[in-house]
Amino acid sequence: MPVPAAPPDKMSFWEHLQELRVRIVRSLLIVAVCFAATYAFRFKLWIWAQKPFLDAMARQTGKAAAELQPFAFTDLTEPFFSMMRLSLWAAAFLAAPLLFYQLWAFIRPGLLPKERRLVIPFVVATSGCFLAGSVFAYTQAFKFLGDILFQEAAAAGLRANLHVSDYLDLFISTTLITGVMFELPVLFFFLAKFRIVTARLMLKYWRHATMAILIFSAFFTPGDVVVTTIFFSVVLLGLYFISVAVAWVAEPRQPK
Repeated sequence: MPVPAAPPDKMSFWEHLQELRVRIVRSLLIVAVCFAATYAFRFKLWIWAQKPFLDAMARQTGKAAAELQPFAFTDLTEPFFSMMRLSLWAAAFLAAPLLFYQLWAFIRPGLLPKERRLVIPFVVATSGCFLAGSVFAYTQAFKFLGDILFQEAAAAGLRANLHVSDYLDLFISTTLITGVMFELPVLFFFLAKFRIVTARLMLKYWRHATMAILIFSAFFTPGDVVVTTIFFSVVLLGLYFISVAVAWVAEPRQPK
C-alpha cells in the first residue's frame, strides 16, 4: 500500500528553526525602521514619558509641573543612551501590530485551515490588548504609583534628584509588564478554543490562580512597595475573571 504523502504545510524541526530565524530577522527590521522615526522625536518622547510622574509630584508638592526639574545625570553618556533606549522601546510599541503578525505567521503552519482565518482577529486583539494595557499603565498605574512614592518623599522632607536611566527602568518595565498582563484574555481565548482549559476549570481553581497572581506581582511589579503589589494583583485578578468569560465564549460547544 502506498504511504500517504505528508501535508504540504508539514514542516520538519529544522524548517521550524529556519522559519523562526526569518520571523526574528523581519521583526528586527520592522523595529529598526520604526526606530528611525521614533529617534527623531526622542526629546518629545522624553517629555511625554516624564509627564505622569511630574503630575504626581506636582500634586504632592503643590507646585506647577512645568516648574519641576527633578531629573539629573552624573554620567555624560547617560542622557544619550537613555534617549536611545526610550526611542527603541517606543519603536517596539509602535510596531506591535506587525510584530504580532510575525508571531502569527510563525505558528500558522501548525493550525487547521479554519483556524488560519483568525489572523485578523488575532492581530487586532493582541495589539489592542497590549496597547490598552500600556495606556492603562500610563494613565492609571503611574498616577497611583507616583502619588504613593512622592507622598512618602514629601512627608520625609526629601528633595527629588532622580537619574534619567533609573526612571526609564521604572517607566518601561511598568508599561511593558502591564501591556503583557492585558494579553491574558487573548491567551485564554486560544487555550479554550483548543480545548486546553475551560471556564469551569478556571473557576474551580481561582484560589490557586490568586496565589499565583500574588507571587507574580510580588516578583515582577516595579518597586518594593507592598501597595503596588496589591494594586497590580487586583488588576491581574480582574483580568483573570474577564478571561473566564472569554474562555466560556470561546469554548467549542458539544453537539447535541
